[in-house]
Amino acid sequence: MSASPNESQSTVKKDSRKLIYGILTTILLATWGYIIYDKSTTKEAISEKEKQIIFVSSEKDSIQQAFNAASAKLDELTSSNTKLNGDLAAKNDNIQKLKQEISSVLSKKNASAAELNKAKEQITELNSKIDGLYAEVEKLKGENKLLADKNSTLTHERDSLYSDKNNLQNNLSSLQNDKKNVENLASTLHASKISLTGIVKKSDGKEKETTTAKNVNILRINFDLDPNVLSPTGTKDLYICIVGLDGKTITKTPTDSIFKSRDGGIMSFTSKLTVDYEQGKKVPVKFDWKNPDGFKVGNYKIEIYNNGFKIGEGTKEFKKGGLFG
Repeated sequence: MSASPNESQSTVKKDSRKLIYGILTTILLATWGYIIYDKSTTKEAISEKEKQIIFVSSEKDSIQQAFNAASAKLDELTSSNTKLNGDLAAKNDNIQKLKQEISSVLSKKNASAAELNKAKEQITELNSKIDGLYAEVEKLKGENKLLADKNSTLTHERDSLYSDKNNLQNNLSSLQNDKKNVENLASTLHASKISLTGIVKKSDGKEKETTTAKNVNILRINFDLDPNVLSPTGTKDLYICIVGLDGKTITKTPTDSIFKSRDGGIMSFTSKLTVDYEQGKKVPVKFDWKNPDGFKVGNYKIEIYNNGFKIGEGTKEFKKGGLFG
């Protein structure tokens, strides 16, 4: 018995629906499968990315630590050697520039792996340059110490030479002073043939010698300066000391009429004479002295000084005159 047309159509429709449902189910399953696969792939990508980030962060921290260590080493070097000159200063400048480049990379939040690798290489270079600079600084310190030791030795030798020089100069000065003293002593003049004469001067200008005290107007002093080949030609100062009857030197102004003797004592003088002397020749000297207080009976003494030495002396006695003096 054959199926009716309606039944055939119904059967076809049911088969078509099943097919559609099957196709839809397959598509749905495929979609879910893709979603599940994509999600899984995304998770893996995210996980991988996170791993990369962690790796990069860890690498950056490692590079930062290495950079900090290098920077600390450089800071210690430059702080203990603040004055870097010439070639060392130029090398230090290059190191500072390299350090700045590394620092700029590490300061980036999203520095790439390539940048970090370059920074890592630069840190190696930085450490090498720091070690090189340190070695040169130590070498220069050693050389400077050698120079300092040499300078110290030279300074000691110089001071020793100065001391020897000063000693020689002092000895020379002492010898020169001794020589001057000897020459001064040897050049001191000597007076001889000393004579003292009482002179009475009359109204007509004529002079007459006298020993009567009350008649004496002038005490005339004559002496010779003996030849001295060591005493140079020139003016010579002579100090004439006339000692009165009281044993004291007669002076005009006691506070001003003084000179220093060779033994360091202070002496008064009656008159100072300046005479022209010619080396090696005898020079006669004549000196008249008037006593403002007149002359009295007794002995008058004269002392002659040159260069602080007494070079001659003489005395003169004046007497009473006539029966009544």
